[in-house]
Amino acid sequence: MRDSDIRILEIEPYYSDEKAREPLKFGASVMDQVTYCHVRARVENRRGQIADGWGAIFLSDFWAFPTPHIAHETRDQAMRRVTQSVCQRFADFKSFAHPLDIFWALEPELGKINTQICADMKLPEEMPFLGALVCASPIDAAIHDAFGNVNSISSYAGYSRDFVNHDLSAYLGEKFRGIYLSDFVRPEFSPTVPIFHLVGGLDKLRASEVNANVPQDGRPNSLDQWIEREGVYCLKVKLRGTDLVWDVNRTIEVYRIAHEILSRQGQTQLYMSADTNEQCESPDYIVEYLQRLREQEPRAYAALLYVEQPTERDLTAHRFDMRAIAKMKPVILDESLTGFKELDLALELGWSGVALKTCKCHSMALLTAARAQSAGIPYTVQDLTNPGLALLHSVGLGARLQPLMGVEANSRQYYPDTSIPEAAVHPGIVRVKNGVAQTNSLRGTGLGYQVNRIERKIFM
Repeated sequence: MRDSDIRILEIEPYYSDEKAREPLKFGASVMDQVTYCHVRARVENRRGQIADGWGAIFLSDFWAFPTPHIAHETRDQAMRRVTQSVCQRFADFKSFAHPLDIFWALEPELGKINTQICADMKLPEEMPFLGALVCASPIDAAIHDAFGNVNSISSYAGYSRDFVNHDLSAYLGEKFRGIYLSDFVRPEFSPTVPIFHLVGGLDKLRASEVNANVPQDGRPNSLDQWIEREGVYCLKVKLRGTDLVWDVNRTIEVYRIAHEILSRQGQTQLYMSADTNEQCESPDYIVEYLQRLREQEPRAYAALLYVEQPTERDLTAHRFDMRAIAKMKPVILDESLTGFKELDLALELGWSGVALKTCKCHSMALLTAARAQSAGIPYTVQDLTNPGLALLHSVGLGARLQPLMGVEANSRQYYPDTSIPEAAVHPGIVRVKNGVAQTNSLRGTGLGYQVNRIERKIFM
């Protein structure tokens, strides 16, 4: 028992409908409007001190529940209802504990809540467990933030033996006896974090392609304009996964545009990643893609850091062997990663590494990072088009860990207005310069949001 242990007094969600500046195409989905969920957690520590914490995430059914058999509006309603029920379950947990232990105790119940809500709604398909994790993620984040706030520390300082009740063996097994999360978390935020700019499937690459129908708000409307303005040198390219010629040509064109502009700016670094969002029928597609890319534009192939989730998220459906890809480029698990069972199977099948996302819960991201780093497995910090508070959380997580080259952050492209309140306090994160986010504004207690300075109505 620690005096810093907390018990939950209140959990309250807040929902808003956010409209995209321009539609975002990834895989087979096009997202142009989505629910944004903030969660406030009020906690008390054993000393009787009380404080609030916050978390936020897009309830992106387009990504977490992408079935064509259920309308977006119904899927969105299911995610809201699951979020509400998970909030209530966390609020009913009255024991004093560390946030990691609260999550660990309640994580097995997320699937049960999801199953019950989907049955009550008579849905023809149950929402995948990934969707339940997304619904729980702002709650988990709010509890971690509140833990730091009530104990007057950074939440990341609370993962050492001075605050947790046991070592990582309680979650990760005997190999982690005597090891703590603090052994893997940076003592301070890295001052700068490279930002991956998303090149969506519908995005214009050159200003000459832009027509009069684009937003006239002073922001860039093409890849070349974004690079000119922000100097972004890490690019995540969304591919079709069903059109090899298009995918190869798209990658080459993105590389050449970026190389041309960055060279003119005196920037020598240029990195890319490729993501088909599960659209490939088999790993053979990506092997052929990589071979053609290497033949047609060796520089673009050299700049490609990794390939993300090329095949279906159900690893057991075909049990694809990914070693042929991994011999050429690291292949990173994303949508498939919902727990350690899936991680074990992925490693058995030859996947190279994992994508961490705050939308899969802060606790799970930290534990997965510890396991990956201990085993020498590369990991990335990916986005869910996180705006506002969710953006601060994701960039902060990347700045406290050691991911493979930076953090994806694309809400500035597709949902920039959602982050306006946070931009006044965290301009170096919301507005990228020279290809990086500046984290000096992440300070104070909790997750470093400085919510008391952010003029968002629900915070006031």
